[in-house]
This record gives sequence, C-alpha cells and structure tokens, in this order.
Amino acid sequence: MSGTSSNKRRLRDLLVQSDNRVCADCGGHDPKWASANIGVFICLKCCGVHRSLGAHISKVLSVTMDEWTDDEIDGMIDIGGNASANSIYEAYFPNGISKPGPDASHDQRAKFIRAKYERQEFLKPSLRIKSAPKSSLQTSLSRKAMDTFRSSSSHMEGTVEFIGMLKVIVLKGTNLAVRDMLSSDPYVILTLGNEKVQTTSMRSNLNPVWNEVLTLSVPQNYGSIKLEVYDYDTFSADDIMGEAEIDIQPLITSAMAFGDTSMFSDMQIGKWLKSDNNALIEDSAVNITDGKVKQEVSLKLQNVESGEIYLDIEWIPE
Repeated sequence: MSGTSSNKRRLRDLLVQSDNRVCADCGGHDPKWASANIGVFICLKCCGVHRSLGAHISKVLSVTMDEWTDDEIDGMIDIGGNASANSIYEAYFPNGISKPGPDASHDQRAKFIRAKYERQEFLKPSLRIKSAPKSSLQTSLSRKAMDTFRSSSSHMEGTVEFIGMLKVIVLKGTNLAVRDMLSSDPYVILTLGNEKVQTTSMRSNLNPVWNEVLTLSVPQNYGSIKLEVYDYDTFSADDIMGEAEIDIQPLITSAMAFGDTSMFSDMQIGKWLKSDNNALIEDSAVNITDGKVKQEVSLKLQNVESGEIYLDIEWIPE
C-alpha cells in the first residue's frame, strides 16, 4: 500500500471514532476539516475561524482534499481525537462560558475558538506541562498544546466572516520566464484577503506541472484572487515571474444562485469573459460537474515577458 493510501486509511479510521464525528468546537455533524497541530476535527464554519488564527496556532487541512504527511497523521493519532484534545483545551470553563452550538453565529464561534486555543483560557494550571497527568497520551497532548501557543502572537482584534472556501488546483505553467542563468525555480502564491497560500517550487523548470491543491477561505466581502509566480533563490530575494488577478465573482454568484447543486445535472451556469482588462487566455466557463461548481482558468501572466498558468477551481459552500 502506498504511503498516501495508507495515510488516508489511518486518518479515516480516526475520523470514524464517535467523538470525531462531530466538530470539536461546536458539535456540528460530519466534520471534514482538521487542525493537524492541535489534533481536532472541525466543521467548515469553525474551520474559517481556525484559518484566521494563522498556521502557527492552527494548521488547517481538509480530511478529503489535502495530502497529509506521516508526522501529521502520527500527531493526530497520538492526541487521539476530539475527546482527548478537549480534555485539555476545555478542562475548565469559567462561570458564564459555554460552547457554541452548530447554529452559532460567526462572532460566537470566533470568540470561543480564540479563547480556547489562542489564549488558552479553559486550561487548568494543573494540566500544563509542569504538572501534566502521567499518561503518555495526556503528556504528549499537553506538550503539543504548549508548543503550539508558545509561538503565538498577541490576540488579533476583529473577526472576518467566511461564506465558503475555494479548492484551487494549480495545474501547470508553460513558457515561464527565465530568471536564473538558463531556467527558473518557479512557485505560485495565491492571495485572497488576508490569507496567502503557495505551491512548492519546481527546480529548473519553465514548464512546471504542479497538480497541487491549495485552499482559500472566502470572506463575505471578497475581492479577486491575486496570483503571483516567483523564482526561488537560495541566497537572494526571490524574483517575480509575473502576476494575474482571478475574478471569482462569476463562480460564487452562479453557485449561490443555484443553491444545492448536487440536485442538478452537469451544465454550464456562468462564465468569466476574456477581455482587454483581464489576464484570461480564453473565456472561462463555470460548470456544475458531478454536483459540484467548478471552473477551468487559463491565465497569461502580466508584467512579464512570457508565461501562462492553468488552474481548476471548485467552490465549497459553507
């Protein structure tokens, strides 16, 4: 069995435990996301708050879409799932504090999740490392919890409400610009709001094939996705290799107009039109495919001598 298949099976076996069938933070059913460094399974609504904390506090991964490393799977198994994690993070609730429910507002979730993980307000002092319980599982969990928060920044003011997520598959680049002697080591950065994600760099390749899945939370007041391509350099600043903007409004507007797209047959429901004011190589159709809203995007990089980037985008509703 390949490492990837083995990891997926180990993660699935952990997810089917009864305590992991509901969100660790709000109790919502059938969570499809996880915080790999905290060790909990969470729902999409709570996932948006976790992502706003930053990966140094909560590294969010999709149970079904993202690739997991052996270390990430091992960490989740060592912690044991939601019940074990909550025995530490929710060891003590002060008077007047209670968990949000599945129907809680975004602000209620954000207030609770930040208090729980960012400020550690519900940990009893007796559960910290110096006086951790003797069991190896509890000790491992406490150590991971403390390591997670030791590097955390000060409390962030204000919250952002997310309406869904985008699964972006960065497929490939073609005819990219030379930034080293004869080639480049390109990677792609996607930015939406305050969130930034990136692919791995491809060594000495002007026609890289990434096939790499990135996810972005979509805020209520979303704008375009900013796409940038850089050449990785070891001893100097990375060189820009072009940029483009991705207008996600046609995708999201079409998806919301149809609601539950699982009830519809495959069809085109929208289109982002090529024009002199965007980077599209050709019109980009928005389709319902197998009950999901998807869009193929081909972009000619701007402010550079050459280069194209090809993407597949899928809308994941809240």
